[in-house]
Amino acid sequence: MTFDDDPTSLQPVESAISPNGSRSLSFDPGAPLLEVEHLSVEFPSDDGPVHAVDDVSFTVAANEVLGIVGESGSGKTVTSMAILGLLPKRARVRGAVRFRGVDLIGRKEKEMQAIRGARIAMIFQDALASLNPVFKVGDQIGEAISVHRKLPDRAVRDRVVELLDLVGIPQPRQRADQYPHEYSGGMRQRAMIAMSIANDPDILIADEPTTALDVTIQAQVLEVLERIQERTDSSILLITHDLGVVAGVADRVMVMYAGRQAELGSVDEIFYDSRHPYTLGLLASLPRLDRGGARSQRLHRIKGQPPSLIFVPPGCPFHPRCPAAEVPGRCNTERPAFREIGADHRSACHFAEDLDREQLLAPEPATS
Repeated sequence: MTFDDDPTSLQPVESAISPNGSRSLSFDPGAPLLEVEHLSVEFPSDDGPVHAVDDVSFTVAANEVLGIVGESGSGKTVTSMAILGLLPKRARVRGAVRFRGVDLIGRKEKEMQAIRGARIAMIFQDALASLNPVFKVGDQIGEAISVHRKLPDRAVRDRVVELLDLVGIPQPRQRADQYPHEYSGGMRQRAMIAMSIANDPDILIADEPTTALDVTIQAQVLEVLERIQERTDSSILLITHDLGVVAGVADRVMVMYAGRQAELGSVDEIFYDSRHPYTLGLLASLPRLDRGGARSQRLHRIKGQPPSLIFVPPGCPFHPRCPAAEVPGRCNTERPAFREIGADHRSACHFAEDLDREQLLAPEPATS
């Protein structure tokens, strides 16, 4: 018997159910799954406000995989934390985050508790730190189910075993009774994925799910995410610093830099018709097996460092590192609008239509 055959199996609900069983929020099934509009997040500091996220807008459709890419400090994780309401109280959040038509910004903690894990779930990047070392893995996954659903113990146990099997953990019934330290790094990450999909969420936020894993395990984890998306119809928000990770998984890609959006488009547009120098720099830094003479060339590097989010440069924040920047000129004086350059393609570059892709992607010659 599979869990779906059980009369107590999870059924989609149109209201969030709080832990005490009361219904708190009503969702519109006809509204877009997730809409983020003009989201800005600031953190106060002794030197001034830290502009972690600056006027970010995007949507996530049902059964879609959106990759969010950028260097460390670009605002990827803060954006996901704002969606889930997990930012510290000192954070200043502006804008709107609507899930099925309901704005989540400013909601009470009890209301958000009913949404987290049930409607929107998250896979954190450090599975070892996220799993409690003194509880069995199966019990921790079972708790994630029991918090949102009142089910018999046997039904919860069957669901845990089914989830572990779904994410590719061998001997799931025996593994459910083991502790996190008895799992390998890849298995712990899979257990985290199993926990996140325990209640069939509509959106799964995966924050650097392949960090600190070797290439083989990375491929296995990404394969698990693809399989989960196919079988559960969940949308996935995949956060990573590596464009190569999202190449074969995402439907669309959003590139972030210094808390702002640099580019947003389909995977094909980002990889084959990218229209922002930062995106082109990230692409050029990827190893390419199809590039002739690759052994005699060095990988491209983006010069300089990302700016301080307290003192973001005027104009385009990427202009100090941009090989195509016109300085003095618009690049260091005027903030570029995040504008449409195609049907579903946006770029925040003054010269998006005129970029010389071949010149910007030219690899550096290797030095002897």
